[in-house]
Amino acid sequence: MLIPAQPEDRSAVAASDEGTPVSLKIRERLKAARHRFHANDNIAEFIEPGELEALLDEVEVKMRDVLHSLVIDIDSDHNTGNTARRVAKMYLNEVFRGRYVHGPSLTEFPNAERLNELMIVGPITVRSACSHHFCPIMGKLWIGVMPNEHTNVIGLSKYARLAEWVMGRPQIQEEAVVQLADLIQEKTQPDGLALVMEAEHFCMQWRGVKETDSKMINSVMRGVFLKDPNLRREFLALLPRKG
Repeated sequence: MLIPAQPEDRSAVAASDEGTPVSLKIRERLKAARHRFHANDNIAEFIEPGELEALLDEVEVKMRDVLHSLVIDIDSDHNTGNTARRVAKMYLNEVFRGRYVHGPSLTEFPNAERLNELMIVGPITVRSACSHHFCPIMGKLWIGVMPNEHTNVIGLSKYARLAEWVMGRPQIQEEAVVQLADLIQEKTQPDGLALVMEAEHFCMQWRGVKETDSKMINSVMRGVFLKDPNLRREFLALLPRKG
């Protein structure tokens, strides 16, 4: 028979838990739930109130260690004295925010007018970072939707919000576009969905081959966009052409 923990037992557990890094607590919850936590996964449901602030403090400490290992004198260099904190805030609150917060709320409306004509949203500015080197990925995204009478209609700005949430994680472009397509498909249930993304990768421009003119373009076609070549050509033809 299980014996309920006494108050002093719970206090002892709390005391022993006090020195545990918050990242470890979150990781253990993820493992217990058998929930994947790859770089481009969202883990917001496993973060408890107040833990994101504690995680920010923890990342700052680790970033100070990185700077020390790079032999940067952060104690006397006025330019880097607060760099660890700035980097921690940038990762958690800005560029990788899509990992740590819940998705944007969406107001969905029924397709009362039974619209069934091609709709294109874009270009949506894309800001992400490659999960190989944490270098920026900057580009544009176009979304094509072929609704049906049962499709949930969402505001145009919501497509940009969803894109920002998915792209705000360390990503690989071809995986990011599929992730976003899956999300929009789930939220709207259209007859067809098409995404095209064109982006510059600073891991290629800033380092490595240092090729500054190359871009990556990839697409995802679902439903009637995949089955109907005429509709696919219409969508692609309506995208703005580069001069």
